[in-house]
Amino acid sequence: MLDGYRILDLTDDRGHLAGMLFAQLGAEVVLGEPPGGHRTRHRGPYVDDVIDPERSIEFGVYNRGKQSVIIENPAQIAEIASHCDAVISCGAFEVDLDALRTANPQLVTASITPFGETGPKTGWAATDLTIAASSGTMSLTGDRDRAPVRIGSPQTWHNAAVDTAGAILMALHERQASGLGQHVDTSAQQSFVDCTQFQMMAVLTGGEVPVRLPGAVNLGGFLIPWVYECADGYVTVTFLFGPMIAPFTSRILAWACNEGFCEPELRDKDWVDFGMAVVEGRESMDTFDHAIKVLTSFVATKTKAELLGRALSDNLLIAPITTTADVLALDHLEVRDYWQHVEMPRADGPAPVRLCGALAKTTGEPLADLAVAPRLGEHTEMYLDHGSTVGPTITSHPRRELVPTGHSMERPLEDIKILDFMWALAGPGATRTLADYGATVVKVESELKPDVLRGVHPFIGEEGGQENALQFHSINAGKLDLTLDLSLPEARDVVLDLVGWCDVLTESFSPKAMANWGLTYDVLREVNPQLVMFSSCLMGQTGPMRMYAGFGTMAAAIAGFYPVTGWPDRIPAGPFTAYTDYISPKLGVMLILAALVERDRTGRGQHIDFAQMEGALHFLATEFADEEINGRTADRAGNADRHMSPHSVYSAAGDDRWVAIACETDAQWNALAGLLVEAAAGNADLSRALDALSASASGGGEARRDGSAGGILADLDADSRRMYAEAIDAAITAWTAAHDAADIEATLQGHGVPAHRVNDAADLMADPQIIAREHFLSVPHAKHGHTWVENSNFDLSRTPGRPLWGGPMFGEHNMEVLEGILGYDTDKIAELVIAGALT
Repeated sequence: MLDGYRILDLTDDRGHLAGMLFAQLGAEVVLGEPPGGHRTRHRGPYVDDVIDPERSIEFGVYNRGKQSVIIENPAQIAEIASHCDAVISCGAFEVDLDALRTANPQLVTASITPFGETGPKTGWAATDLTIAASSGTMSLTGDRDRAPVRIGSPQTWHNAAVDTAGAILMALHERQASGLGQHVDTSAQQSFVDCTQFQMMAVLTGGEVPVRLPGAVNLGGFLIPWVYECADGYVTVTFLFGPMIAPFTSRILAWACNEGFCEPELRDKDWVDFGMAVVEGRESMDTFDHAIKVLTSFVATKTKAELLGRALSDNLLIAPITTTADVLALDHLEVRDYWQHVEMPRADGPAPVRLCGALAKTTGEPLADLAVAPRLGEHTEMYLDHGSTVGPTITSHPRRELVPTGHSMERPLEDIKILDFMWALAGPGATRTLADYGATVVKVESELKPDVLRGVHPFIGEEGGQENALQFHSINAGKLDLTLDLSLPEARDVVLDLVGWCDVLTESFSPKAMANWGLTYDVLREVNPQLVMFSSCLMGQTGPMRMYAGFGTMAAAIAGFYPVTGWPDRIPAGPFTAYTDYISPKLGVMLILAALVERDRTGRGQHIDFAQMEGALHFLATEFADEEINGRTADRAGNADRHMSPHSVYSAAGDDRWVAIACETDAQWNALAGLLVEAAAGNADLSRALDALSASASGGGEARRDGSAGGILADLDADSRRMYAEAIDAAITAWTAAHDAADIEATLQGHGVPAHRVNDAADLMADPQIIAREHFLSVPHAKHGHTWVENSNFDLSRTPGRPLWGGPMFGEHNMEVLEGILGYDTDKIAELVIAGALT
């Protein structure tokens, strides 16, 4: 798709996923490395546990298909960048991106930073842990009686990386018109706020601050468990009520009833109306609690395989919580030929191992099978030897010629038209981002089958109603709304006219839905041969699990995120609810824009089959490779980290107040240790904790508070700190417990130590960085006058974008679409009304 583009990748783990995906989409990716190699080369896990920079699994997974160039000075960066289309930076190199664009005005530059390049926290020290704490997600994740937890495998940089990749493609699209590059500024904090599923906004309309629950969520007063123990592990079960979920609830209760676990009266409840019945006093919450107990007892008697088999045969919302080993053994992925077999260095010589494969399946150019990650500096001479050239004459990677049209656009996607059949979260998030940056998006829905998010908390004024849901308002901001009853031929004719108008058609139904309406890609491309169709569903359009219906909670369970999140002695806490629904839109933006690049080059459209579960596997790629190569199954470890220590979340003064602290370097640890020693003079608990730690670290000898403790602590390297992690955590807690989280945060940041309070919803709304970057916006709404939405996670310097209005009301733009876009006259529209097509 991206053949002809050259990307200079100056990232390490803080962005390397972006470059790998660019390579998979066909771009030439030049990886800049310092002389000693990027830091990911120097940390485990390693192939066969042999410590060697060329055997780092993390480096090998995320740098496949790239060209490694050793960079020793800024002039070399400038030399390569002068022949590139885009440069991605994360702080691994000191680089003047403004100067690079001045020298090469066509260049797109991108910076991935913890908090963005503007605002009061721009210079703050940060790690994955502290960014997760700042985003609000950790306040929703973990057990209520313990510290909040992050997802066990670092996720914040991956989210920011994919957001950045999509932003770069937007800028490159706009460059086709203007001939000019621009700068992308991505905030990892804002990118990870996506993973709170808009729950932070509840406080904006007078709602309560959400709290974390292990494997569960509180929706409007109903405690909804997601995680259930079964006979051989754990599963997720979506057990709810309302028009969208009630049929699934009735089916699983029927199964339980048939096996004697509940009475027919419970099975036969009106689960469609149950929520309103509780509100109005016609039903009791005790009934729902009883149903949960029934389900808990019933599921405990079944294996994961039995439950999955019944879910597939009877269309139930049940998913096994799979380990890394389970995912590698999943037949569905084998049938879809998902895994890529890559030759990697093993003890007995190179051998093929399975690594995460193509991001999607396409009817256009297939996504690339990526070569093994490069050796350090393997391609340096190709790009920096002045006897050669990095220009267009490198025959293996011919660059695309830029011929600007001269057309000026205020927003980079103003010329893109999208027909949007997405619903719920995973799909509409992609088209929402495209709308922010100028795309005209026509959302097709029906009042007969409303989008599930129209009925999901939080609501404006805490009142239910299909026009009051903040999640719907935010995920569908900036879109036009057209109501069509697609069961009628008149409505289908309208769709076909819109297919002739649009560049992209997006849908996130089950694989049979579009076929049932007679709207398969084969039909649609007869109308518009240049159409890009993007299909997003849980498990993809093919394979034995293709008809597996469900939500992001289930895809997150099957993709392996639950077993790595939480405490080893507790049930999997899981990432906050539908995690794959939050990352899939970012990947969708990248795929859609890349497909448009190919269309512009070839004149051909294509159908993209995006399986949300498969895309999400890239966010745990190191863990799957470690399982494949070393047989090591990823598991829960609280907030412990493979590389950093101390690395945890510590209690602060007040009720459920916490601060995340992580030491990535010895200098950061020395600063923290010095603060602990200094504070011990007036803190008996801390003094005793430091005495115990110093005694252990010095081999059992006595350590006095005369400065010797500080010396002993300063001598602890990362390996030693991990050895004494429990004692170190006890000492830090003895200090933090007596102080306000904000004061701890300020003190540690003042000494260069990564730290951040665990923001809950109220904290996030008051966060000066979030305020400065206008992450939560008040925008117009047809019913309410205004509503709240989340802003974009990145800024484009020349052609910025933002949501212009909140999610539309049913049919709000029917006339605008039918008259303005399709040119229908009043008689034609009247015929549609009479036929009942516009409902």
